[in-house]
Amino acid sequence: MNNIESNTLYRKYRPSNFEEILGQKEIIDVLKKSIENKNISHAYLFSGDRGTGKTSTARIFAKEIGTSADDIYEMDGASNRGINEIREIRDSVDIMPLSSKYKVYIIDEVHMLTKDAFNALLKTLEEPPKHVIFILATTEKEKILPTIISRCQIFDFQNPSNEILGELVAKVVGKEGKIIDREASLEIAKRGKGSFRDTLSVLQKVISSISGELKIDEVKKVFGDNFGDLENNFLEALVNKDKEKTFEIYLKLKNNNFHLNSFLENILDKIRNSLLIKNSKTFKSKFKSSDKKFLEEIKLNSGHLKKMLEIDEKILLSSQREISFELFLVEFFE
Repeated sequence: MNNIESNTLYRKYRPSNFEEILGQKEIIDVLKKSIENKNISHAYLFSGDRGTGKTSTARIFAKEIGTSADDIYEMDGASNRGINEIREIRDSVDIMPLSSKYKVYIIDEVHMLTKDAFNALLKTLEEPPKHVIFILATTEKEKILPTIISRCQIFDFQNPSNEILGELVAKVVGKEGKIIDREASLEIAKRGKGSFRDTLSVLQKVISSISGELKIDEVKKVFGDNFGDLENNFLEALVNKDKEKTFEIYLKLKNNNFHLNSFLENILDKIRNSLLIKNSKTFKSKFKSSDKKFLEEIKLNSGHLKKMLEIDEKILLSSQREISFELFLVEFFE
């Protein structure tokens, strides 16, 4: 078993130039064009979910406009959210850069600033010195004062698709001298939930747990949900309204120490993929899985998806998750 430090892969493969930023082509194109045209704004707002590349892009942008490390200042808005921290910035902006044309201030999780801190920041943004650039990053743009937003050039970062994340996984695994199959790459990508950072954290766990080739069954074992056949049998029993069979399979899963949340996530994915395969020729041609034939043939419909989404939401909020799910099964057959 490999012993790899937490977050090693994320640090090791963090993008270092625009070409390595994945899934944000439109944003990168605009930023590159602004550099080429020497049309640099004094304030930017990078908005999007965690792990979509906001801070990495901010650092790369600062470097691309010729700012040295000595003139790049980073602050975490979550842990430095008071007015005193912003006052320190406000008092320092008039000081010329040490060795660059610009001083760049990157404030992460800027929505966490207090109201007084926001007001102090606003005063600085209204008339910043020509040598100062602010890059504000946030996962919750709606919490930022409209007056702050109005003074920034806004870029909304999108969550990368599972395909993009899967390609990243395969690339990193190859660089680490290992082999992975496509299904395993996509399984890891799915667990990354639209975040580059979380996907590489998941991959970290997988690599640390599997010494040989990374195959789909082995990857699922790492997360305690290697129950593909039972999951398919469960879905089939639900569709056929076979109450006895459904509970029999559910008890088998419980006896094998299955993880309920992972099980539900897999079931939802199977229903979704089944519906997409049946309704989209493009999706059907691109979808690759050992389950494909099963998902094409099983008579799932949107009603099944709606019911599973409802129970998934209830379970997430419940302190008695297994009881909630069992109650759902009882009610499903009434």
